[in-house]
Amino acid sequence: MEQMENWNEIKPWRKARRDELIARRVALSDAERLVWSERMTAQLNAGFPLLSGTVIGYCWPYKSEFDARFAVRNWCAQGAVAALPEVIAKAGPLQFRQWWPGAPMKPGVYDIPVPDGTPLMLPDVAVVPMNGFDAHGYRLGYGGGYFDRTLAALERRVLTIGVSYETLRLSTIHPQPHDIAMDFIVTEAGLYRAGGNPLALIDAAECAQAAKLLLKVRNLPRAAGLHSATGDAAGTAGYAASE
Repeated sequence: MEQMENWNEIKPWRKARRDELIARRVALSDAERLVWSERMTAQLNAGFPLLSGTVIGYCWPYKSEFDARFAVRNWCAQGAVAALPEVIAKAGPLQFRQWWPGAPMKPGVYDIPVPDGTPLMLPDVAVVPMNGFDAHGYRLGYGGGYFDRTLAALERRVLTIGVSYETLRLSTIHPQPHDIAMDFIVTEAGLYRAGGNPLALIDAAECAQAAKLLLKVRNLPRAAGLHSATGDAAGTAGYAASE
């Protein structure tokens, strides 16, 4: 594929690819999506077993995305805390609020459920839905830029796990300086190490070890007293879609 460098060309190209890939995902049969999702849930829990004590940010499934709630519930049963993002300002980062099964919820942007008044949290790990992804782990989001702004605003880099289906893979999204590659990508085909390097298929034990090392290098999870976001920190507690 020809490399594009002009953002005025890349932006409409991304919009066209995004629309195509969302339509492709929505057109998947329920049976196919169920099989893939069950496989991905098992891979997530096998590849990332050491998340006790972390705050895990994830997104409520939207437009037939992979449903991460089953994996998140398993992690929470092992001592993790879950949180969902909420839009606060169009041009700013999102904030996370704690979630648990049965937590009070309200409709958010696009009527996506968000926690209603639960504690603000700072994530250690982010399970990130991807409309598309490329050969180096860069993702195609919904075009709002929230995810990259939020990662940039956090005082330390969180562990990022992109989740998507193989049919949504692209050779490149023509990444720009503001794009941030996922550390890992999980599809129905397996676990990949990414981080801006060529995707490398790894087994669950190798994935768990690599994730453990990244958490240590990034000084995660945060101390218990730093998990709750208050004051100025509250505005940095979240993530959403990238361009």
